[in-house]
Amino acid sequence: MANGVSNLILNALPAPQREALIAQMQPVLLPIGTVLYPPGEHPKFAHFMTSGIASVVTFMNSGTGAEVGLIGREGLVEAVNLIGPARPPMTAFIQLEGTALRMPFSKLQEELYSPGSALPRILEFVQSQGFILSQLAACNGLHEIVQRLARWLLMVQDRVESEKFYLTQEFLAEMLGSRRTSVTVAAGSLQKLGLIEYRRGHITISNREGLMAAACECYPIVHRISSGLYNHVANHVATANGHI
Repeated sequence: MANGVSNLILNALPAPQREALIAQMQPVLLPIGTVLYPPGEHPKFAHFMTSGIASVVTFMNSGTGAEVGLIGREGLVEAVNLIGPARPPMTAFIQLEGTALRMPFSKLQEELYSPGSALPRILEFVQSQGFILSQLAACNGLHEIVQRLARWLLMVQDRVESEKFYLTQEFLAEMLGSRRTSVTVAAGSLQKLGLIEYRRGHITISNREGLMAAACECYPIVHRISSGLYNHVANHVATANGHI
């Protein structure tokens, strides 16, 4: 990007603050399955995503899990861990291969309490994630799997900005907290309607508007929350560069 990097939190910072923070970071490649922090442990690094998607997942004793967070280049994966000392019960790992700007978590903690830090932008992101989590908790308990799958695919597309991506049935089931057989049936239903193409983990969204119609009411709600954050960030960038 001409005026910054592709992470929206960092782009919301005035240029001098952004450059000072980035000077302490290193770009990293994040293959699928990379664990960013395990449950019960404080993160070692802070990852400002620049591409791809990280999932925050809560696992039960049975080994089954459900996604409670979906983070792309709009966010900082470990943002919620900055709020207090509690150890996270969930884990974060890479769902779609991507990249990030990484720095030691402890160093970021120090930086956030210095004048003119990124703390306000990070807290805005934490708030948006909290609102989305509340909506998805209700969604997972109240809506049918076909609706939830359509909603989740749209959320992924919004973050990768592509109609094509790779997700196995096993992974889809884990993210939706459902059985693989249920996900297979749900994906087949969307495919029969001509909304997606799904073959050996390769997904193509063929009809986005149709998929939006098939999704539950939660998608426009979470999309509006995310878009509001994007617009807020865009305004900060424009202001910092004298465009407003």
